Amino acid sequence: MKIAVINGSSRENGNTDALTQKALDGIPFTSFYLKNYKINPIDDQRHDEGGFVKVDDDYEVLIRQILQHDVLIFATPVYWYGMSGVMKNFVDRFSQSLRDETLNFKKAMSEKKAYVITVGGDYPRIKGLPLIQQFQYIFDFLGTEFVGYLIGEANAPHEILSDSKSLGDALSFNTALLKHTDK
Repeated sequence: MKIAVINGSSRENGNTDALTQKALDGIPFTSFYLKNYKINPIDDQRHDEGGFVKVDDDYEVLIRQILQHDVLIFATPVYWYGMSGVMKNFVDRFSQSLRDETLNFKKAMSEKKAYVITVGGDYPRIKGLPLIQQFQYIFDFLGTEFVGYLIGEANAPHEILSDSKSLGDALSFNTALLKHTDK
């Protein structure tokens, strides 16, 4: 089972990345740091007869690489009570993928399992739930099985590494993921 981590953090080695590493300890995966790709916003042309105009960026190559994986883990910090801007921009491009007949995107996504890992300050286990719900709606629309999520609490760099609750939750996440991927 091939696992892709789609990381929407604006910095590598941040709290979201650290919690993701803990949650996936001993499990092989491929990371895609969205900040390292050029993903332009697009004009909404879902209902235009010709569909979307091709965008000169990295999205198409990136989405094709990601679709080669069976399990997708969306890792994003909680930014202003939602997913990061780079993650949102990436997800917004799903509209374009839905119109791309060569991808058969909705069918491909319906064959995936998805998880969300997020870290934030300001009571993220409560205030981060709308972010989780947003992903739930996205996965429901695409027919993707939403298996679970992990919410960590941290703000300053490396703070997550001293949060015993988050680290314990990451260990439980790891155990559950191992059981799910062994099937």
